[in-house]
Amino acid sequence: MNTHRFSRFRFVASLFALTLSLIMILQACTTSDTTPSSAPTTGDFAERMEKEHQGDKPIATEIANQQPAVAVSSKNVDYATVDGQTVQGFLTQPANVDKPLPGIIAIHEWWGLNDNIKAVSERLAGEGYSVLAVDLYGGQVVDQPAEAKQLLQSVMDNPDPAKENLRQAYEYLVQEQKAPRIGSIGWCFGGAWSLNTGLLLPEKLNALVIYYGRLQTDPEILAPLQMPIAGFFGGQDQGIPVKDVKAFESALTGLNKTAEIHIYDDADHAFANPSGKRYNPEAAQDAWEKTITFLAKNLMG
Repeated sequence: MNTHRFSRFRFVASLFALTLSLIMILQACTTSDTTPSSAPTTGDFAERMEKEHQGDKPIATEIANQQPAVAVSSKNVDYATVDGQTVQGFLTQPANVDKPLPGIIAIHEWWGLNDNIKAVSERLAGEGYSVLAVDLYGGQVVDQPAEAKQLLQSVMDNPDPAKENLRQAYEYLVQEQKAPRIGSIGWCFGGAWSLNTGLLLPEKLNALVIYYGRLQTDPEILAPLQMPIAGFFGGQDQGIPVKDVKAFESALTGLNKTAEIHIYDDADHAFANPSGKRYNPEAAQDAWEKTITFLAKNLMG
């Protein structure tokens, strides 16, 4: 009898262990399959961006070297106070402005608010806008990928000051510049924050432009967006992979959002950055022309 009971005990114990192992395997598979690739941890994403920019330098690209279509007037302005610190940005608009113009919040790459971002902001202003190039790095501008990675990750780890920064940027254009309509644009790090600006101001922002920024693909997160969206991405980009871009586009389509998403098959990450060594002239020029048309349609009204 004791031998029989012991055998039954061993059988039940073995069956329990097998069942537990199967459950653990299934849970592991489920976790792996359902974790969205577009939402890596901040550390993982910063690593991906550093890899994409390996050997890169913030040299001025063609998009920043071209002159504005008309003469512009530019100056540094205090546009926000965040955590008790005054934030200074770069305001540029056509010279001799005699009426309020549509506004654009321009958000820098991961190098910071450097001269190249200011130059491309002046090109945007030359198209008939009041452009505020914001500063999400507290005045820091860097020229090494490792330094840029640290700044990017510091903002991602503590996003609330950046959010408040952008809220006040919007209010500055409304209150101080009397902008009747406002859009946002950003590249790389700034592309992600252009999308975030739309999510912060889903019923206020009138146009949203993303250049290969980190994306959200959850329909529940994207559902509040009310503004038209334009996105520009590189088919060779490993930091913002095409599958994530398509998931983003699919989510917007499923929500009946107005969006135009462009993927340039031969272009890499940062192909149209104002700063960097990965510039793709053909893709960047096409994206610029589409951007200007999109902004005019949705901000000039």
